[in-house]
Amino acid sequence: MSRASSGLVERGVPLSRLTTIGTGGPAAAFARPRTLAELEEALRFARANELEVVVLGLGSNVLAADPGVDALVLRLTGDLARVEVRGERLVAGGGAANAVCLHAARRAELGGLEFACAIPGTAGGGVRMNAGAYGREWADVLEGALVVSADGAEWRSPAELGLAYRTSALRPGEVVASVEYRLEPRPEAEIKATVAELVAARKATQPTSARTFGSVFKNPPGELGAGRILDLCGLKGYRHGGAVVSPKHANFIENAGGATSADCVWLMREARRRAREQFGVELEQEVVFVGELTLES
Repeated sequence: MSRASSGLVERGVPLSRLTTIGTGGPAAAFARPRTLAELEEALRFARANELEVVVLGLGSNVLAADPGVDALVLRLTGDLARVEVRGERLVAGGGAANAVCLHAARRAELGGLEFACAIPGTAGGGVRMNAGAYGREWADVLEGALVVSADGAEWRSPAELGLAYRTSALRPGEVVASVEYRLEPRPEAEIKATVAELVAARKATQPTSARTFGSVFKNPPGELGAGRILDLCGLKGYRHGGAVVSPKHANFIENAGGATSADCVWLMREARRRAREQFGVELEQEVVFVGELTLES
């Protein structure tokens, strides 16, 4: 370990311990900033050392290269993961878990964020990818976000964030430090009932008890979603090394034991090939690659 201007920076932290799929090599640098000032200093440290910046969140929606990642990997904690209610607004640190945000909203009898129960990530990660489920997405509830870079911090509106289907206009090196949600009054009992219904639906259709990184591909235009296309391609249960296409939902890859990121990429390439040949569809990945990974053969 070494002490940098950003606080305690660890070297060689294996990302397999921090990602939901359980794969990935060591990070060149790793830090857990607790305040806005520490985050700004960490980003300046990364720029001074010519390191890419990666925010890990809860480790979902990420696939990290097996040899390691030449980057400063951040996990926001402390003030940067705090949640508070202000009238009909919910303000959350970028590192706040969606489950914590939803719990706070429910207790305050504020509705609109129920769909986030299906997204095992953070407030900041939701902004970066305009996360969504069950017909709702971050753009529907977002009032604005505080975006931080090595040059400072600024609040941005949803329009300025450029939210679109599973993407945003956030640039490399920019980190969402705080998120403000615009919610609506709703009885706590109704919120609980909706969440229970969505959680039951998710458990019935997705491998919630397996180690995955979440959805593999974005849904393409048309009636068939990525999962259905891959199911029709006969990929459920298809295995390579320690990774397997989920027998429950074909748009998930499970770590069946000893999986590597390379195993997952191999399956993704095969899935794209079959979807292209059988349906004429070019599937676009939803999972974020970190390090030297590519779907190109």
